[in-house]
Amino acid sequence: MSKITAIQLFKNIKTLVQQSRQELYSIVNTTLTETYFHTGRLIVESEQQGSNRAAYAKETLINLSAKLTEVLGKGFSVDNLENMRKFYLVYKDQYLKYIRKNLPSEPGGRQLKNASISETVSRKSSSIQKSGTLSRKLHLSPFKLPWSHYILLTSIENSIERKFYEIEAAAENWSLRELKRQYESALFERLALSRNKAKVKELSKKGHLIENPSDAIKDPYILEFLDLQEKDFYSENDLEKAIINKLEHFLLELGKGFLFVDRQKRIKMDGDDYKIDLVFYHRLLRSFVLIDLKIGTLKHQDLGQMQMYVNYYDEEIKAADENKTIGIILCKNKKESTIKYTLGKGNKQIFASKYKVYFPEKQILKLIREQ
Repeated sequence: MSKITAIQLFKNIKTLVQQSRQELYSIVNTTLTETYFHTGRLIVESEQQGSNRAAYAKETLINLSAKLTEVLGKGFSVDNLENMRKFYLVYKDQYLKYIRKNLPSEPGGRQLKNASISETVSRKSSSIQKSGTLSRKLHLSPFKLPWSHYILLTSIENSIERKFYEIEAAAENWSLRELKRQYESALFERLALSRNKAKVKELSKKGHLIENPSDAIKDPYILEFLDLQEKDFYSENDLEKAIINKLEHFLLELGKGFLFVDRQKRIKMDGDDYKIDLVFYHRLLRSFVLIDLKIGTLKHQDLGQMQMYVNYYDEEIKAADENKTIGIILCKNKKESTIKYTLGKGNKQIFASKYKVYFPEKQILKLIREQ
């Protein structure tokens, strides 16, 4: 056995402790969230067993809150108990489906397909006790996010939209702040605008999958974090500088897979110099992504220029095993006929998207999508 150096010993122990802490953090979050789910279940079951009218139910929660707070401390305000109740009502079907799917079969292969939640919870607890592991407890819970995330998620009435944000928040490890920002910027509606009904439903099952260049494109892009809405006038140079100053925010808005490469990338053709505003690389698509910024209405010359940049990168920059370069023009306004007849029907690499420096009206985006 080779000798372990002091430095390697330190690294091994540090890695072990960090991994253990992360697992414990996940288990604590999951356990707390599921505890709140079952607290909501008990409240709802109590209401169903009695003849609770609204006023009586409210009085029950006030008394329950006072007693629980006295014994258990913070976390059991009337508002939070209401959140737990709503959490259970919104997620009970999803919870049952998940637990039944993941519980081991009983002798003879019988599953608890028609069991109540109480019976299913009993089976789940028995399964965890038999396994004797904390990781089993984590595995047997559909709740992978902190409680604060679910408070926001339960406020989303559309179940497809809600499931999309739940999947993406877990996959991308969004903080509550980032989840709020993505929801307020209408990420789901923006992605749904370019998809048919089947593809929109797929968002709620798999999240935002990126398999083709069009999958990585949003329209519009929301750049409220640049604080440009407070200015009466700004130039393309101002827009670029603001993006570079808030590059981390811009990368989050671009979405998964984008890596920053360069700004004002100079290329030379036939003795003439050209500058590409921003250059990125998409690790999932294995393609360079060129972005040009236009503060006015998109013109056919802008599309022609981007076509030239993309062709240059395909011929001179990209490696043989990389995919074709993608071009995105961010503009304030665009005319679809200009794009259609300039780029042609076969275009799959160049895109024009509007940008907004303020949050859009979600209802307006929804109406546009449903037309």
